[in-house]
Amino acid sequence: MNRDFWRNRRVLVTGHTGFKGSWLCLWLNSVGARVAGYALEPPTRPSLYELARVDELVESTIADLRDMSALEKVVVSFAPEVVLHMAAQSVVLTSYEDPIETYSTNVVGTAHVLEAVRRASRPCCVVNVTTDKCYLNQGWVWGYRETDTLGGRDPYSNSKACAELVAQSFRHSFFPLESFAQHGVALASARAGNVIGGGDWTAHQLVPETAAAFARAEPVVLRHPEGVRPWQHVLDCLNGYLVLAEKLASAPAVGSGEWNFGPAPGDAYTVARVVEALAAHWKLATPWIRAKGVTPREERELTLDSTKANRVLGWRCRLSTEQAIAWVAEWYLGLQQQRDARQLCLSQIGRFAALEAGA
Repeated sequence: MNRDFWRNRRVLVTGHTGFKGSWLCLWLNSVGARVAGYALEPPTRPSLYELARVDELVESTIADLRDMSALEKVVVSFAPEVVLHMAAQSVVLTSYEDPIETYSTNVVGTAHVLEAVRRASRPCCVVNVTTDKCYLNQGWVWGYRETDTLGGRDPYSNSKACAELVAQSFRHSFFPLESFAQHGVALASARAGNVIGGGDWTAHQLVPETAAAFARAEPVVLRHPEGVRPWQHVLDCLNGYLVLAEKLASAPAVGSGEWNFGPAPGDAYTVARVVEALAAHWKLATPWIRAKGVTPREERELTLDSTKANRVLGWRCRLSTEQAIAWVAEWYLGLQQQRDARQLCLSQIGRFAALEAGA
């Protein structure tokens, strides 16, 4: 990440009230960016957005992505130079409970963001954030690459594959590289692995449920303890989005397209292993128990091949999965000790930046 690139740059973050969005706004503000946010009210109570007082640092608009008029007004008035589109319904189990909400938010919402950029008729770099789950899971033990088939069997994963197709359609129809000099919009999609970090209270997610159970000195109930995922710290993930936006600005032909951001090969952990590693910081002897009864289907194994981002962007995870888990535990334990949420985040952002500078 090039701090100078972001200084005084106008950045619109959709989903700024969420877990990842809050971390991103704190980071961008710390390097001098001018940040606007567009999202619904914080999706959880408690929320990192409120605890870290992120509203003090951004020009916030609380509204729905599906409100095209409100969204277009913000894009036109703020005139962002970079759009980081992260607003979404992001939980697999919630997508089973309300598939229509999931599709309308993730697919139509993405189309609204890109249409608002098109109507603004200004140069802009857009990073459309989706997920590692947008791939058609073939049960492979090797990582999925950007050229592999899109799919997704559950409504959430499938909706994100649809959002990828929306972005591809807008890029080919309205923002083609051959006429970049006329429209000035560079568009890329970022597919990240399972993101973990302090300040996440999202329902049905592993780390929030684990941290809450451990705070009560209880084991967490796991639906699929044998599931393998590409875990990464939120700052590694966000660093990928930021580096990608920089590449879109400096070399649109290189940055456009699809990008994976995941941990190094061999650093994917099972769900049970993540919980057991967290338990060591809480000193719990029995960290988890298996859920009883029938649970919704989830993919057993999913990993990413991030070779493209490694070679072209110079990006890689600076934190191993073990280190990422340690940083997560440090954050939640710090909050239990009444430390300030914003300072917990800024401390880890500073340490991460030092890792980057020394790489």
